[in-house]
Parts: sequence; C-alpha cells; structure tokens
Amino acid sequence: MAWMIETFDKPGSVDLRLKLRSQHLAYLDAHQHLLMACGAKLDDTGQVASGGLYILDVDTREEAQKFIEDDPFYKGDLFADVTVTLWRKAYFNGRNTLDEG
Repeated sequence: MAWMIETFDKPGSVDLRLKLRSQHLAYLDAHQHLLMACGAKLDDTGQVASGGLYILDVDTREEAQKFIEDDPFYKGDLFADVTVTLWRKAYFNGRNTLDEG
C-alpha cells in the first residue's frame, strides 16, 4: 500500500535543515526498501528546500506515521506540519498502472 507524506518546514529553518541533513539522509538510506520516491520541495531557484515529499510502501497509516516520526528532521523539530495520506498509484514512470491490480 502506498502512503504519501508531505512535510512543511518551519519558517526560517534553513540552518536547522542543513544541520540535520546528514542524519536524515542516513535514515533514508537505512530505510530505502520502504521508499517508492522521496525528495525535497525546492524554491524556484532550486537552492532552498522548504519541506519534502515521501511515497512509502507500507501497509498502514501507523507505519507511515512511525516512519516520519523516526526521521531526524522530525525528531529535530524541523517541521511546522506533516500530512499522511493514502496514495493510489495511477501513473508511474510514464506508464498507466491502474490495471496492474
């Protein structure tokens, strides 16, 4: 089952994001088997992140919530808001996946 997690950084938290980034990336590496996709949301210059988007392959909302709560960004109090939503994969890698079951 796919879950989408969208995070929104607290205003003025660029330095905190940079401080926690290496721990965050190590966490993602350790859990890459759960990640269908993941990445930062960037400003129009592509230089400043303000949150992220994760697509996880886990069975329950509780697993998705635990995943984000264990992330060093979350533990480091970077986020102003986090949403967890069940996600239906319809198109992936340029291909219609709705008939795949």
